[in-house]
Amino acid sequence: QLVQSGGGLVQPGGALRLSCAASGFTMNYYAICWFRQAPSSERKEGVSCFNQGDSGTWYSDSVKGRFTVSATNDKNTVYLQMNDLKPEDTAEYVCATKWLGYNSLTAPLSWEYDYWSQRTQVTVSS
Repeated sequence: QLVQSGGGLVQPGGALRLSCAASGFTMNYYAICWFRQAPSSERKEGVSCFNQGDSGTWYSDSVKGRFTVSATNDKNTVYLQMNDLKPEDTAEYVCATKWLGYNSLTAPLSWEYDYWSQRTQVTVSS
């Protein structure tokens, strides 16, 4: 089980931090990714990922330079720091994980991910 915390309402230009932690199991060599789904969209968009194996990261073009993913020393809790938030970042956010082994991160495909957290709402509005 994954447990996500964070989210909320913020003005444009503001910041929020999401966290994602494993509960009841230990992740080793997993990819932990955030996806988001906007109200007007039927698909989940990959936002950012962290690779437990090599601490590699991946970002979508829409958040690159504004969002930063990091992890605790044991890499079992991952954070998504979201800065300079824009109204188009408004969505339900969810974290998910899959075993990656020694592979590198690539753009995440939601159907490949096995464990999912609960959704949290991020609203960017003045």
